[in-house]
Amino acid sequence: MKPLKSVALAVALFALAQAPASAQETGGAPPTGAAATAPATSSSYLFDLRSVAVGLVIIGAGYGIGILARAAVESQARQPEMAGRIQTTMIIAAALIEGVTLFGLVIILLAVNQGK
Repeated sequence: MKPLKSVALAVALFALAQAPASAQETGGAPPTGAAATAPATSSSYLFDLRSVAVGLVIIGAGYGIGILARAAVESQARQPEMAGRIQTTMIIAAALIEGVTLFGLVIILLAVNQGK
């Protein structure tokens, strides 16, 4: 994927994450009494950014595993006698990618829980 497409995808994901927050009504009389709510704080915006980060981590892992699988299939097509070794190496690399992805998601989700 070209860098420009990656940036466009990140901006689009950020815009989609911000859409529910910007779709709230701002007109009319302000609420009073028990129905009054506090104004949005910076932590709510950080929560939205963390949600985007989770999506980017998952997209990045899927993209990396896709590249890995494509390269493995091309290698097996060129050298069919090495298919077993290529497949073993591919599975180990995919497991490492998934491990790093899980580690990133845990860090992001722990940060979300601390931010509440």
